[in-house]
Amino acid sequence: MEVQRNQHITPSSLFAETMTMPSKKEKSAVKIQATAEDVPVVDLSIPDENLVARMVVKVSQEWGIFKVVNHGIPTELIRRLKEVGTEFFELPETEKEDVARPANSINIEGYNKNTYKNEEGIQTWADHLFHTIWPPSRINYRFWPKNSPDYREVNEEYAKHVKRLSEKIMGWLSEGLGLGREALKEGLGGETLEYMMKVIFYPPCPELDLLYGAPPHTDLNGITFLIANETEGLQAFKDNKWIDVKYDESVIIVIIADQITRMSNGKYKSGAHRATMDKEKTRISWPVFAEPNLDHVVGTLPELITGHDNAPKFKPFVYSDYKYRKLKRLPL
Repeated sequence: MEVQRNQHITPSSLFAETMTMPSKKEKSAVKIQATAEDVPVVDLSIPDENLVARMVVKVSQEWGIFKVVNHGIPTELIRRLKEVGTEFFELPETEKEDVARPANSINIEGYNKNTYKNEEGIQTWADHLFHTIWPPSRINYRFWPKNSPDYREVNEEYAKHVKRLSEKIMGWLSEGLGLGREALKEGLGGETLEYMMKVIFYPPCPELDLLYGAPPHTDLNGITFLIANETEGLQAFKDNKWIDVKYDESVIIVIIADQITRMSNGKYKSGAHRATMDKEKTRISWPVFAEPNLDHVVGTLPELITGHDNAPKFKPFVYSDYKYRKLKRLPL
């Protein structure tokens, strides 16, 4: 089926295997955009929650990356979050170093400049600021910028909203596996589940053939929620091609990551993506990674292993070991 950009796909075409024919009201309410020019969009304000849940399950199975609108996070809060993050990267380098990641630290929290050259000589170029935003017991304010008096308040408020959205989506995905709503959250550690903010600064780059923002990858964690400034650059990989992810202030980009893929025994797809750079404009993004603590063991949920036909496809790993092995490109 050929779909023009911004044309909505009705549930009857996208969910033919799982749904009865939708009503006219449902057809007009559903907002799913899945074209060659963008990733799917799911409108969370649709009154029928079961319909929304099936949509989230479907795009997580087929894409692993999608956008949500009417997600409940206030636009003004998102604006302020981007404002205080941008202000940090406008500071002199000496002031940014006040929250720098200590040399040789095994913890990723703090500010650092990242460069990496791959086998073809293509180099990444991006500055990062990492810090935990949830749970409160895991927050180390040593790595939170002090230049803005609003930074702490805004990030703490945003953390509450992202956690709520995360648990809602993981609940729908759990039910999509035929399990209770808490299954994926508990598989990631329950109340020990951590949320890590990463502010990524991609400067203008005149030589795009020599640099990229982030190489093709899937995220290590459970699920990622991303917002960005007006400069686009995120691309998703689908059907052997890279697709630009269109962005505006109304959307949160959701990326299914490795641990949910592993817990679901491969039913949900890790969204492959990369970040490009702009010749003239600065790009900043704010992904939040929901991930287990480093000592937590993650593998296929036992409830999904029901005999030879449903044997586990993934070996259980302590999360710290999984991260190490993937980053070192060791067998998993």
